[in-house]
Amino acid sequence: METKKPVTAIIVGGGHRSFTYAQLALDDPSALKIVGIADPNPDRRKKAMEMFGFNEEFCFETAQQLAQVPKFADAVINGTMDHQHIETSLPLLEAGYDMLLEKPFAVNIEEMQKLLQTVKKYGNKVMICHVLRYSPFYRSVKEKIRTGVLGDIINIQTSEFVSYHHLSTSYVRGKWGNSDLCKTSMLLAKCCHDIDILMWLMGDNMPATVSSFGSIFQFKPENAPEDAGTRCLVDCPLVDTCDFSAKKIYLEHPRRWAMYVWDALESLDHEPTLEDKANLLKNGSPYGKCIYKSGNNVVDHQSVLFNFSNGATATHNMVGGTARSTRTIHVVGTKGEMYGDFEGGTLHLQTIETESPTGFKYEEVPLDTFSEDTHGGGDIGLIRDFVDYVRDNVQSVACTAIENSVAGHLAVFLADRSMEQNGAPQTFDFSIF
Repeated sequence: METKKPVTAIIVGGGHRSFTYAQLALDDPSALKIVGIADPNPDRRKKAMEMFGFNEEFCFETAQQLAQVPKFADAVINGTMDHQHIETSLPLLEAGYDMLLEKPFAVNIEEMQKLLQTVKKYGNKVMICHVLRYSPFYRSVKEKIRTGVLGDIINIQTSEFVSYHHLSTSYVRGKWGNSDLCKTSMLLAKCCHDIDILMWLMGDNMPATVSSFGSIFQFKPENAPEDAGTRCLVDCPLVDTCDFSAKKIYLEHPRRWAMYVWDALESLDHEPTLEDKANLLKNGSPYGKCIYKSGNNVVDHQSVLFNFSNGATATHNMVGGTARSTRTIHVVGTKGEMYGDFEGGTLHLQTIETESPTGFKYEEVPLDTFSEDTHGGGDIGLIRDFVDYVRDNVQSVACTAIENSVAGHLAVFLADRSMEQNGAPQTFDFSIF
């Protein structure tokens, strides 16, 4: 029996997500082998060399430099920032690499068209990191729908509640807090997972129109306490009492969002101390700014309504600043319904049963395993599926090949356009692709 060779891959953008997927190379070397890295940060290049055992010959500062040398791997794991995806992906696709590309794969419709045209021209296998499809929770929902137990889907309701510390770190003070800098909206950066799930669960039933509303409700200058300073640990008398102070969120919980908040300390020759971290928050770190005066411009809540081609409807609600982060879903069909809490790992099924005294049958849906990783077990499922796709040309029902990810991305772009136009309905036109 022929032994399969591992897929060889190069990390492009050595951030947290790329190394999460690359971990498979250490856990199962028969599936994946990391053979190079392209990242402008020398510490991250060194980290990759030490972790995966290749030498400096296979280290590059940019994707463009990598594309200029003869192809030496099967694929690329592209974990660069959202607005860098096109500039880093196109030269590597042209060089013949297959690619695992972090979501969102484009930040506007024009970029999406350009990437799709390139993939069609060169025939690359490109998968998008919509990891939620691979979690036992959402996979179970999809499998139940496919069995027909719910009948025809009438409506899907999804919600994402973003905790106050996650909102603060990523979407107010952090990398995705200002669309002028990160080039992505809140819906695109945070909820393209959820919108992708909606499109995936609806199957061949394509969206027809979308409307959306949203705003910055909470964290804006006019809502700042009267005595609030500009930097929590420098000039704010409320540093010990404000629920959103950098001291309370980060120094008192130093492991919380550490990969973002303390990344500037990676180059220290010792383990960062609390004093190091406090000095960082005092001197220039965006995470040390007053949450009300951080310069953010992305919404902290948004509601989206879809009308599908067969008359079914769906909604997604994103609400930031909540006590707990969670995702919920409720799928209603002509024969039954499913609902559940993603973070809680609970999923329930109710089906019509006319002979029952209650009129319905209830059961709790068992989940295979519910991992405590960032995406409920989806990370490992996605990278293994990518290996199968590249090596064996096998696409699972969850496969996030780029062609399967167009509807979700277009839905986000049109929803944001609707929100900018005070909820005016936007029509889907897939012919442009």
